[in-house]
Amino acid sequence: MRRIGLTGGIGSGKSTVAAMLVGHGASLIDTDAIARALAGPGGGAMPAIGAAFGEQMVAADGSLDRAQMRAVVFGDPQAKRKLESILHPLIGQECERQAEAATGALVVFDVPLLVESRRWRAIVDRVLVVDASEEIQLQRVVARSAWEPDAVRAVIAQQAGRPLRRGAADAVIYNENLSLAQLEDEVRQLWRLWTGSSSN
Repeated sequence: MRRIGLTGGIGSGKSTVAAMLVGHGASLIDTDAIARALAGPGGGAMPAIGAAFGEQMVAADGSLDRAQMRAVVFGDPQAKRKLESILHPLIGQECERQAEAATGALVVFDVPLLVESRRWRAIVDRVLVVDASEEIQLQRVVARSAWEPDAVRAVIAQQAGRPLRRGAADAVIYNENLSLAQLEDEVRQLWRLWTGSSSN
């Protein structure tokens, strides 16, 4: 079963591509969803997070106080590394558990920070990058959310640059001005290439 690492900047259309791959028969492993569960009420990462950062980081329902943690790690690389040292091994364990149980023709790992974490290259067989210009990313995120443009720019600045992501890719979908039908056609071609099947 071939493993595909899927990544792309915020607003690139990565989640749409993930859904299309699932529609063809892929098993999707969403690392963001795993991280949210680990830091949710009663999540497996919460005891270690509370011990490392203080109980003030734990909300009343037992989940991570995300706003407070975001404020701490945004300007403190050491704090960010500490949080990642707690979350990443747990995310990796849950990814492997889900991959072993997967039944799809492809296992797709949706990893927003795949290039930044560096360890994923050894875990997946192929890396698929969904790419779009920063201006397009900004427009899409502002249109779909209540975020201010400066907040979107700050997230983009924290992520790997487009050349670095493309340099790590085995395949790139340039999702600039594609219609959904055109995007689906790009996904279908990759599905055929990687599975030898026409799917649907």
